[in-house]
Amino acid sequence: MPQEKSAKLIKTDLTVVPEDIPDEITELDRQRFFKVIATNLTPEQEAFIRTPENVFTDQQDVLAVHWHPEFIPLPLVQERIEAMYPGKTNELIIPTQHNILLEYGSFSGVEVDCYSSGFNQKVQLLLHFQTTRLKEADVLKEMLGHTYRYRAGQLFDFIHTIIKPDEDRLNEAARETGVNEALIRFVQVHVDKIYRLLQENETSINPQMIRNKLLANFFDELRDTYADSLINRVQTFLRAVKQVVKANFSLEYFYRTSEIIEEARSLGAGIVIPHPEQFWPVLLADYDVDGYEVWNPQSKRYTKFLVSVLREKNKTIGMSKRRLLIFMGDDTHLGEKLKSPEKQNLEKAAREIGFQPAWGDLNIQKGLILADMDRKSVIQEYRNRLTG
Repeated sequence: MPQEKSAKLIKTDLTVVPEDIPDEITELDRQRFFKVIATNLTPEQEAFIRTPENVFTDQQDVLAVHWHPEFIPLPLVQERIEAMYPGKTNELIIPTQHNILLEYGSFSGVEVDCYSSGFNQKVQLLLHFQTTRLKEADVLKEMLGHTYRYRAGQLFDFIHTIIKPDEDRLNEAARETGVNEALIRFVQVHVDKIYRLLQENETSINPQMIRNKLLANFFDELRDTYADSLINRVQTFLRAVKQVVKANFSLEYFYRTSEIIEEARSLGAGIVIPHPEQFWPVLLADYDVDGYEVWNPQSKRYTKFLVSVLREKNKTIGMSKRRLLIFMGDDTHLGEKLKSPEKQNLEKAAREIGFQPAWGDLNIQKGLILADMDRKSVIQEYRNRLTG
């Protein structure tokens, strides 16, 4: 079995790339691969999830309708939430895994990718259901399954762009990041190993781990062998390649936004537009939705403005239509919390289910008061819509 050196490189010059990397898959490569695709939690990891770093004893209203458990079992997530909000008396908590419908308590939810042809852009929708209404959801589940498989296929487009390679795409990413041929070769050797390991183990890998993050997570594991400066450079290059791949990823195989909305509404779904700053045209599209997310940890620049926009839109809605609700999403990805600190995205790792400090921001509260909305009233009104 080929072996790999385990000592860190002494040189930190970003142009110095090791040339003696074996093309063969080493035992250490396998260990790294299985570590980054693992979904079974250790007792220590389970205890970590059960024990939140922050406890919000005074928060009585918990609204959490945009968050991702990833591979964390929902019973563990529930224990975390109960420990985090010991004083809660009013809640609406619904998971929204990407293109996978999940049940939590009396409700189920999903964040689904779709395509809006009017402005030629991918859009994401948060769908929320009272679970009892999903008995006749075969068509929706087939739509989600297709979307999940297609979205997961982007990983292989990402991989093939690097190892085939697609010279135009690689050159575009190389120009943007200033990497040299030696670093590209370093990336190609390791990505080819990842691809072969995926093929060898495709029947035993949890499908949730087939995602673009797999490459970045694998290269982070190489920090025990190679200089941080080198891996940082690699990660910058990978992000650039991923953006090129996304820009060329056909959207026409996604279901139309209107098709997803129509099917979801037939099942009594509530529908919320997340990440509005990324999808400005959606505000003009007049889709049949219950509301818009005006804040989340990565989308908070225009919160005050979006609150005012929704307030004005509600003034023009006739008596026959329900008002648009104001939502805030924590967009928590729980899997990020289980990475070692040096490999975490610290901003993402700090997110917590139901923690949305903007509700209490004095600069935002004035607009909420004028809109006649707060967290408590939104929970009540949206729950009534889902159960009514």
